[in-house]
Amino acid sequence: MAKKEHAGTPALVALTAAGVPYTAHPYTHDPHSTLGYGLEAAAALGFPPEQVFKTLMTLVDGTLTVAVVPVTGQLDLKALAHAVGGRKAAMAPKPDAERATGYVVGGISPFGQKTPHPTVVDETVWLFDTVLVSAGRRGLDVELSPDDLVRLTAATVADIARTTA
Repeated sequence: MAKKEHAGTPALVALTAAGVPYTAHPYTHDPHSTLGYGLEAAAALGFPPEQVFKTLMTLVDGTLTVAVVPVTGQLDLKALAHAVGGRKAAMAPKPDAERATGYVVGGISPFGQKTPHPTVVDETVWLFDTVLVSAGRRGLDVELSPDDLVRLTAATVADIARTTA
């Protein structure tokens, strides 16, 4: 993977500043897609959906917390709460997620958020040499190593996803 000299979003700026090798993967976002943002990205970019991760903003005992899970699954809120030593987790309201991160839903990246938040990445991240996450806008993903994803977000890695049938 080549490090990109031109970084457009706060996520890519953060990756570049950290000296992390990555590949930006732009694609044309279809606002009428019924796949969901992550599955749309996987299909448009030709990556296995298990290798593409979505970034979700949650509230664990009232604290904004980032959850990064494969787009093929759903976040297990109980497992997320347990992973950070909390009791109860819920999805953050969309306006709160956007305000706290500086990104729009569907383009929330785990990198370059306005304020760092506790982050938990699903353990399936270790199944791949590289993974993709949003690069900070709809229609742009970034591919990087799982190690860099975990290190740069200071994430806890835990079993927080459940597969959807």
